[in-house]
Amino acid sequence: MDRLIYTAMTGASATMGQEAAVAHNLANATSTGFKAELHRLRAVPLQNTELKTRAFVADASVADDFTPGPLQHTNRALDMSVQGKGWFAVQLPDGTEAYTRNGSFEVSANGVLQTRGGLPVLGSGGPITLPPDVEVAVGADGTISTVPRTGAKNNTTSVDQLKLVNPPEQDLRRGGDGLFRLADGNPAPADPAVRVAAGYLEGSNVNVVEQMVSMISLARHYETQTRLLSVAQEMDRAASQLVAKG
Repeated sequence: MDRLIYTAMTGASATMGQEAAVAHNLANATSTGFKAELHRLRAVPLQNTELKTRAFVADASVADDFTPGPLQHTNRALDMSVQGKGWFAVQLPDGTEAYTRNGSFEVSANGVLQTRGGLPVLGSGGPITLPPDVEVAVGADGTISTVPRTGAKNNTTSVDQLKLVNPPEQDLRRGGDGLFRLADGNPAPADPAVRVAAGYLEGSNVNVVEQMVSMISLARHYETQTRLLSVAQEMDRAASQLVAKG
């Protein structure tokens, strides 16, 4: 009896966690550069030699879908997209690095190239700073060049180069802010093979239809688990009545 309760109870709890993940994916179906979260259930035996036949259901195989999303043309100079594999590097408030595929950048009042959330974008020597009153052009290798809006407009100056990285995907961990870090906490080395498309943004790789089907399936799984708990309760009640009559 208790084996049924273990399985149904933990299965229902893990299914609720999966439903939350699917809802999070759907909420970010239009978020630039978003990578879908993947969840899988598996059985975990109890660490108790007296209950070898009991097992919990655990959402212990959480992963991320790193498939590139569709490119959307914006024709905006500070919109950038990584082509294929790779990441933009940004600087967190504590000075450490994080990685994103969201290349919708802007320039702060101090001339610092940053994300929409205010995190500095890293170049070859740290945060990238742009001079005032210039037009920006970004090369395929991440080189940032500027042309003055006034005066000699044929005077092109190379300012910096984006730090583009491509660490092994299995070493990346998603943080609560949606950014990725290396599991060991160290900065990833720049990869000269990563390419950038200027004037484009990468869309979310969430498949809305697939996620909706998954949500319906999970709702049915949860309903089944709760029904099993009710069955276990009825079986326990019937057994108690038989014992009382005996």
